[in-house]
This record gives sequence, C-alpha cells and structure tokens, in this order.
Amino acid sequence: MIEYFNILLTKPLLNILIWFYNVIPGQDMGLAIIALTLLIRLILFPSFQKSLRSQRELQKLQPKLNEIKEKYKNDKETQTKATLEFYKENKVNPFSSCLPLLVQLPILIALYRVFLTGLNGEVSNELYAFVADPGAINTSFLGLVELGKSNIWFALAAGIFQFIQSKMIAPPKTGVPDKTASIMNAQLTYFMPVVTVLISMRLPAGLALYWAVTTLFAIGQQYYIMRTAKI
Repeated sequence: MIEYFNILLTKPLLNILIWFYNVIPGQDMGLAIIALTLLIRLILFPSFQKSLRSQRELQKLQPKLNEIKEKYKNDKETQTKATLEFYKENKVNPFSSCLPLLVQLPILIALYRVFLTGLNGEVSNELYAFVADPGAINTSFLGLVELGKSNIWFALAAGIFQFIQSKMIAPPKTGVPDKTASIMNAQLTYFMPVVTVLISMRLPAGLALYWAVTTLFAIGQQYYIMRTAKI
C-alpha cells in the first residue's frame, strides 16, 4: 500500500518540486514550493469551487434546518428524515464540503515525505529520467529562512490564514440557534488555527509555507465566490 502511495503521489510530487527548483531562476526551494502549491490548487480548483459553493448554499438554508431541528427536537428519527428530505428537495449534499479535506489529507502526507526528501537533498534515486539532478539543493527561502527547520513565523502565518478562512466560511447567526453547530463552528474558527500553529511549529518550515500559501489561495477563492456567486 505504501509503495503504491509513493508511486502514485509522493514520487510525482517530488519530481515536480525538483523540476520547479531547476527551472526557477536562482534555484530557490521556497519559490519551488510555492509554485508546486499553486499547481496543486489549480488542479483541484473545480472540486474546491464546487465545495465552497455548496457551503454557501447550505449557509442560506441553515435557518430552515434549525427550524426543522427545533420542531422535531423530541423525535430524532423524524428529525433525521425531515432533514434528509429537505436536503433532497433543495439538491444540497451536506457532505460535499468535506471533499477538499479528504483530498488534502493524502496530499499533505505525501508532501511531508516530499519535503523531508527534497530538503535533505536525497533525490538522486527518486527522479525520473527527464528531471535533471540538481546536485546540492539550496534549502533556504530567499536566503532568509531555512526550510528544513521549523519556523515560528511561517507557523503563525499558517494559523492566521486558517483563522481568516474559518471566519469567512462561518455561517451567519440567524434563525433558531443550533448549539451543536455553534460549538463546532467555534472550534473550527478558534481551535483549529491554534492547532495549525502548534503542529506547524514542529514541522519543517517548507510544509508550513505550503499550508500558508494553500490557505491564502483558498481565501482568495472564497472571496471570489462570495463576490460573484448569486446564491
């Protein structure tokens, strides 16, 4: 299983990273990581776009959903049936917003392995024939940050961007309040950014840079949808 994971995901991502490192002027690993991040986001753009639109649609329907939960609060079976019927009538998939997270997780795991390999310079035996071996790899970003070591500032940037994104997608407080949903939204908005910072502080700065850039891209994507989608 691990071997297939490496063949299908880790090795291709490593080769793309090294290819970017070779062709970007100055051979800056930080710029190569940013280029790889943007490429991944562009490839996954349609699925993220669909997910974000579904989130916005679900937010508009949240007041009615809260009314259903309140109406059948003493009958969980009827509440579930009414909720599912409501989703069906409005053609909304409540689980579609989870898709980007499910897609991101294996990519994040693969990138962790990629950055450990790439930042250690151990790439010779992992490269395809058409990707040149760069030899000694410069693992600094703009000559200022060592990407192979943890960096508090990159970790904080990842957490701050995570907080901004969470605030943008948080549903408005309308209709009958749902205590469970409110607790989950609070955890997503305030707890997850802290977790992101704590985890990023223990990882190579290259991975924190990836997470900061991909979240910043997501913020721009969400802003675009909020400005243009008529839902």
